[in-house]
Amino acid sequence: GQEGRTAPLVLAEQGSFTVGGTTVKHSGTFSGTRFLEAPGQSAFGDHAYVFYQKPVHANPYPIIFQHGGAQSKRTWETTPDGREGFQNLFLRKGYSVYVLDQPRIGEAGLATVPDDGSNPYARNPMYADKALYMLSRVGTFDGDTPVPFPNAAVPHDAHSYDQFQRTWTPYEGKLDDDVSADALAALFEKTGPAILVTHSMGGTVGWRTPFRTDKVKAIIALEPGGSPFLFPEGEVPAVTPTTYAPVAAQAKAVPLKDYEKPSKIPIILDYGENIDTGPSK
Repeated sequence: GQEGRTAPLVLAEQGSFTVGGTTVKHSGTFSGTRFLEAPGQSAFGDHAYVFYQKPVHANPYPIIFQHGGAQSKRTWETTPDGREGFQNLFLRKGYSVYVLDQPRIGEAGLATVPDDGSNPYARNPMYADKALYMLSRVGTFDGDTPVPFPNAAVPHDAHSYDQFQRTWTPYEGKLDDDVSADALAALFEKTGPAILVTHSMGGTVGWRTPFRTDKVKAIIALEPGGSPFLFPEGEVPAVTPTTYAPVAAQAKAVPLKDYEKPSKIPIILDYGENIDTGPSK
């Protein structure tokens, strides 16, 4: 796991904090004899948890990393086979890095709104090893045996496969991309101008963030997804039914003035291989 770690990391600062969030007060009167019950108490939640590192002589713009669905900041920390992740790779290149757990997941697990059953990733135990392996387009299965695609760069040994499957993180409340975008925008307001890197379901969170702050100076969207997809008001297409309803694509109208904001900044979209181009059977 030490391959590629050729020199010590020298930091000027590191730490963690929460950003954004809401507080909800429960009605009633607090009782010292029933101290774990809700009346008279408040619930804190819907914030993001952020871990940051700043190198000596940092580049002007930090990089903020937004993870994908059923993931956490671990996405960016270390690869399944122990190599350095994007967090350290860009730190070595002189960028301050901020990795976050979006609201209601991971170390930001406090939620003020419980899941109503509509979030397929708010389950624990999470019986989804085959689904998530295939959704990540790493490979397919022969019975219970994973069969990686020949061109997949993900390591294929048993230990790495085990580590890959143990990265999944269940949501602790209702999935709300606007809540996540509120917290991400609050982070940009705290850091000042920065570059945003998103992954998968984090893509839809990333597209909404420039609606809320002018501090997003560029977006690098890795395999961006996430539903609903955003369209200008008056231009929302009809939704095509999908094979599996819980992950059906949806469309959402936003004001044109908001929709145009991401178009004012540099954007890179990066998609990988093994994307089906024909209809499913």
